[in-house]
Amino acid sequence: MIKITKIETPLGEMIAGATRDGICMLEFTDRENLSAEYEELASLLQTTIREGTNLHLWSLKRQLKDYFKGKRKTFSLKLVIPGTEFQQAVWTNLQKIPFGETISYNEQAASLSNKGAARAVGHANASNRIAIVIPCHRVVGADGALVGYGGGLKRKKWLLDHEKKFSGKAIELDLFQT
Repeated sequence: MIKITKIETPLGEMIAGATRDGICMLEFTDRENLSAEYEELASLLQTTIREGTNLHLWSLKRQLKDYFKGKRKTFSLKLVIPGTEFQQAVWTNLQKIPFGETISYNEQAASLSNKGAARAVGHANASNRIAIVIPCHRVVGADGALVGYGGGLKRKKWLLDHEKKFSGKAIELDLFQT
């Protein structure tokens, strides 16, 4: 069973989900097609979804609180990330991007030894069900433009600015850069 609970964050309400094996979802509640995402996740894990909580969700709440205070730069959570082999490789790769840094989709594809796969990498990033923890917000366009974030570009900019503030790296990000 996937247990879900709501979590208030400085960026708005999020919905978190976890099985007994780990966190499988963290999404903004206003994300488009959230109900379809629930259905797909339940199907992939061959289970049902119910409101509730467990130790993984308590840990997630604690670690998110520390992240938003600038006290946590990495997450130590058990994750359940069903997907294709390629998606799982992309999501694992995302977790290697250091706090406060960004890379382009091209750079991410190259780091996966697949230089021509920037679009496929972007699609896999968009399929990430565990926002912030699996930091797809750290991937930007080749020219540094903020593109492609399911939670919206304003949230992506906020997250990147937040991480820059607490990493000591002074890089300005332009929300409207093209």
